[in-house]
Amino acid sequence: MPVSENDRDIVRQLAHRLAEVAALPIQNQNRNSWKALNRLEPVRPMVFINELPWGEVNKHDDLQCHCDDEFCRDIEYSLREKLYLWEYMPADMVIDPVFYTQTVFSDSGYGLSPVTVEGSSDYGIAARDYVPIMESDEQIDAITLPEITPDWQATEDIAVVHMWCAPWDQLIQWWGIQELYTDMKDRPEYVNRGVSKMMDVLCSRLDQLEEHNLLSLSDGNHRVGSGGLGITDQLPQDDYDGTHARPIDQWGTSTGQIFSEVSPQMHDEFCLQHELRWLERFGLNCYGCCEPLHNKLEILKQIPRLRRISMSAWVDIDQAAEQMGQEYIFSHKPNPAVFAWDTWQPEETRTMLEGALEKAEGCVVEIVMKDVSTCRNDPQRLWDWCRIAVEVAEQHAMTTA
Repeated sequence: MPVSENDRDIVRQLAHRLAEVAALPIQNQNRNSWKALNRLEPVRPMVFINELPWGEVNKHDDLQCHCDDEFCRDIEYSLREKLYLWEYMPADMVIDPVFYTQTVFSDSGYGLSPVTVEGSSDYGIAARDYVPIMESDEQIDAITLPEITPDWQATEDIAVVHMWCAPWDQLIQWWGIQELYTDMKDRPEYVNRGVSKMMDVLCSRLDQLEEHNLLSLSDGNHRVGSGGLGITDQLPQDDYDGTHARPIDQWGTSTGQIFSEVSPQMHDEFCLQHELRWLERFGLNCYGCCEPLHNKLEILKQIPRLRRISMSAWVDIDQAAEQMGQEYIFSHKPNPAVFAWDTWQPEETRTMLEGALEKAEGCVVEIVMKDVSTCRNDPQRLWDWCRIAVEVAEQHAMTTA
């Protein structure tokens, strides 16, 4: 593919800047801190931010692309995005001297498609509504096992590092929340059959990725589930052959977000017991996303090699911390609604973070800000939050030392 000299120069200059940042000593310091956290050692809380309203943050045109070719522009934007994060809100991110690309393979999909009604928003990300279509065994039977076909020439031997398992994130788009909650009481066999079929789909995809050697180690600089970075020296397994990565050489993750208001018993029956088919295959596991799990930690102890538990903004921190201790990483999710306030209140944000860390004292903690739908077109709010979060985390480390 011919690339113009102008496009080549732009990409090379950005890559050079990124390589300079990657060579800074702080990168290894942050890597070692993440390794310690993932070993459950008593390090200061690590801070991570992602899932941002990128359309609102380009205050100084740092993200403005200048390449002409579409492929080059995609690379340029990716490089500018990393440099932007490092410049304005690095928190405890790690920059590698590497440009990552995606694995290329075709996936035949699920056989069913959601029916949606799009919403609108004056700021950030718009919501959407899903029209329920799950009515009978006919719809469950229409869910098909995927067929994975790799394109090795396009992929250039790059493999899948980390995957979500969230059967209900997909199923609920077909089922409907009210309909699911009613069916768990009135048609429990139907619900179990539906989620079992969805797990057949997810496990089939995983089997095929492994058979095609499309999996890679997941011990490096990537996010784990809805938590922080998965940099670890506890993966891969001792019998890893150096070439063929298996799920047991990776981080696994699953979540039952739609079960946030469901009892632990129903969560276990209609969600976790099915997810265990996936989670038992991985070397380290993360569970949860946006659901509070303080009253479900007992059932989560069934998960083999569970290392990280997501605690949403609606969690009872006192109750969760008492049960978790130092057995798992307490992945604390502050409420992103702070960025949508009419008036930005940085000191109130600091007080909220301090209060959360005080309650979680004695736990191995990470602070993960995510799901930021808007910053009210004021990226300074995001920059301030990252600075404050790191300051609070460092202060917490000093007071608990």
